[in-house]
Amino acid sequence: MAALTGEALQEFLRGRYIATLATLNDDGTIHLTAVWYLFEDGAFFVATHSASRKARNVRARPQASLMVDTRGTQMERGVTAVCTVEVLTGEPAAAINRRIHGRYMSEAAIADPAVGPVMAGMDDVTLRLSPQRWITWDMGALDAQVLGGAFSRNPGYLLPLD
Repeated sequence: MAALTGEALQEFLRGRYIATLATLNDDGTIHLTAVWYLFEDGAFFVATHSASRKARNVRARPQASLMVDTRGTQMERGVTAVCTVEVLTGEPAAAINRRIHGRYMSEAAIADPAVGPVMAGMDDVTLRLSPQRWITWDMGALDAQVLGGAFSRNPGYLLPLD
């Protein structure tokens, strides 16, 4: 199956998707949360509050996985990055968080006193995730190579997601 690699992977990660972040809790269970992200210079950046479970988890155990996928489409594709994590604080974090917010919120939302400043206040740190290993998938390629294009030729084969 063809995998997302090279420039195709970079282009995909520049897209605006909701990612799923996995961190390790004290008791060994996994904490999963949906996050906004920025992918730049080979790293993911995630804005969060310093007291959030994800921030506390990565301070104690600086590792995480982040999944980005085209969930909701008929021919899903995506990537999971297994990462080491660093917590950024202060003005460097604030500057990156403004850019993350700008990827997901309109200028009107950011300028709204009930939204922009509240989000900036809530997200006071940034998680910098450095991928160590990649896992990618492409259901369209799988369909073509393994199923002979059955899903592509028959759109009703895959049921819509709720």
